[in-house]
Amino acid sequence: MTVRVLIVDDSATMRNLIAAALRADPEIEVVGFANDPLEAREQIKKFNPDVVTLDIEMPHMSGLEFLERLMRLRPTPVIMVSTLTQAGAEATITALQLGAVDCIGKPMGGVKPSEAFAFLTEKVKSAARARVRAYGGPTAAPVTRDGNYIPKRDLVLGLGSSTGGVEALMTVLSDFPANCPPTVITQHMPATFTRSFAERLDKVSGAKVTEATDGARLEPGRIYLAPGGETHLEVVGDVNPICRLVHGDPVNGHRPSVDVLFSSIARLKRPTVGAILTGMGRDGAQGLLAIRQAGGRTLGQDESSCVVYGMPKAAFDMGAVEKQITLSKMGAMILNVCSAQTLTQRSA
Repeated sequence: MTVRVLIVDDSATMRNLIAAALRADPEIEVVGFANDPLEAREQIKKFNPDVVTLDIEMPHMSGLEFLERLMRLRPTPVIMVSTLTQAGAEATITALQLGAVDCIGKPMGGVKPSEAFAFLTEKVKSAARARVRAYGGPTAAPVTRDGNYIPKRDLVLGLGSSTGGVEALMTVLSDFPANCPPTVITQHMPATFTRSFAERLDKVSGAKVTEATDGARLEPGRIYLAPGGETHLEVVGDVNPICRLVHGDPVNGHRPSVDVLFSSIARLKRPTVGAILTGMGRDGAQGLLAIRQAGGRTLGQDESSCVVYGMPKAAFDMGAVEKQITLSKMGAMILNVCSAQTLTQRSA
């Protein structure tokens, strides 16, 4: 089936670059262009595209304002095209909260379009299969969290996500109390976006969320998000585990990779829990299986609540997932599994 795409950007050069990248795939058809949200509205009515690529900064109406209206009135898979700057990162995180399926960075600073748009066709085809929901307004404030929660001693929790992961992680971590288990996360995201995302997560969680740094010691009440870009996040050390940022080639097409994180957790001689959330592809499936085979507990997001049921499906199909959970209940289930009162002792 051909995926029909509308490109919305006020730069003719950028529209042409995106179109050229998409037309390289015979399964994608560029059905139209729009240089501002007003024109985009008419083009969407005319062409009814499967996917829209949307710039953030445009005349007449910002991309964010247009996205909010679109997701409220006519939910459509949208991929944001953003500048790789701090302002662009913050706007993109907001867009993903509003319902955008994924994001890509504009080529800049000597980056070739072929490199910047290397995964664009894959993202577009994945977006066409995504479950998009009508935007229902700002996310509600986090619920009151149990101040008496006690995590299992010495436990390490790992989370992995990709497409749809912004919403998923914000939902899960909004349930986490100040004394949550030490938590490490890999979310597929461009380098300049992860710090802004960590700051956004920190605002909704009872725990402290930061971008992981090399050598940071894992402690209860702390959540560490893998920085995007040039390194993978691992956890090393059985007595006093720490974050280790490791340079290496992409794994499963990603850096940081969920498989790299989960595999490092599986090697720890201590209680471990892994949860794999929404995302395209299969990154994290093999690592989650390693956690389960080593005696750890494993959870996967269920199909009905995933934006893209790719990574959790791959993990479930290979027997890596002990139990599938809907997103709204995932945070509470993770805390229950990690609780000192309920977690089964890991075999030595």
